[in-house]
Amino acid sequence: MSLLEENPQKVARCDIVVAIPTFNESETIARTAECAARGLLDHFGDLSGVIVNCDNHSADGTKEAFFSSRSEIPRIYISTPPGVHGKGNNLRNLYELVRRLEPKAVVVVESDISNMGPHWIKKLAEPVLKGMGYVCPLYVRHKYEATLTSSIVYPMTRCLYGRRVRQPNAGDFAFKGELVETFLTCPIWTDSVRNYGIDTWMTTVALSTRIPLSQAFIGAPKIHRVKDPYAHLAQLFRQIVATIFDLMIHYADFWPQVKWSKPTALSGMEAQEVETPLPVEVNTARLHDRFVQGFESFGHVWQAVFDQTVYHKLVEIRGLGLQHFSLPSQTWARILFDAAVAYRSMGEGERTNLLDALLPLYLGKVLTLVKKTERMSLQQAEEYIENECTIFEENKPHLIKRWE
Repeated sequence: MSLLEENPQKVARCDIVVAIPTFNESETIARTAECAARGLLDHFGDLSGVIVNCDNHSADGTKEAFFSSRSEIPRIYISTPPGVHGKGNNLRNLYELVRRLEPKAVVVVESDISNMGPHWIKKLAEPVLKGMGYVCPLYVRHKYEATLTSSIVYPMTRCLYGRRVRQPNAGDFAFKGELVETFLTCPIWTDSVRNYGIDTWMTTVALSTRIPLSQAFIGAPKIHRVKDPYAHLAQLFRQIVATIFDLMIHYADFWPQVKWSKPTALSGMEAQEVETPLPVEVNTARLHDRFVQGFESFGHVWQAVFDQTVYHKLVEIRGLGLQHFSLPSQTWARILFDAAVAYRSMGEGERTNLLDALLPLYLGKVLTLVKKTERMSLQQAEEYIENECTIFEENKPHLIKRWE
């Protein structure tokens, strides 16, 4: 993939890179770039910094808006060729640029975060400058926000690789510059990774290197523009779960040796006011309908892939109705474990069908989360999710036995 680059200030080296991936973000890129510049000036004024817009050849004036932003910090624009989209492709170009610039730290933030402040740059970059290799943010989230993370990405990542990183695919992160060599040489670079799978991929690759890793507590929710949660759900789900399964195959010599998880360092907990996340509405009837409809579309796949005790449990759950619906945590763990084992031996078409067959079950798991935690506080809901992760770890021997 060719790299299109505009570097008007001829930057050849720097200490810190702040990168902003975009595709048609002309309305938000200037504010984000100015906020990043203020963060660099306020907190790292003694270091040389550069702001990089990693674009997908946007046609809405994103590049022009980026260069028109008010900033004393040098700016570089890089882009994929016309027609090549995907955040993973954006970041692949960033890795190549970072290899040349040789910065100590790289921070990546999404363009459409309306409440981002300059101190976010400090919170993400500072741990790297103090010796960490990779940093994930820890945002304040509503208990029904990012359920794909809570139900799949976090428990699977924690169970497989042994580190408790609560938001491993948050979309924003920081890492030491040298890590791009590992990213660029990893052979797992699929269509899923080129798109929605990139955030999970980066965290997993970082975990596999055993470099020092931490979380940065932001103290605020991450507020995006309003999106329809179902608009891209099938594609998002398919690509993220495929990335998890593909990396399981690649790191099959590593994760079976991991017995239990351990906590991950947390920075940025100094006294500050913690903001309240925005409410999240959930249509439980729609979730239940999607689960039940899954039997008609994918019941034959479930019977073929899952242990028969799991399939019979799903039939039993269907008979409970919405009021008494509950998908047990152990059953959910076994579903994902059995699916990973089946995925390994399938062709591409079969894999896609399997991933689609998991989606109604995931929606059933989200319904269970809502019903179990509806009367819980945010902290109590977090404790519930932590307990779910422990159940994944307790059932890992089942995964290893089937994998072998």
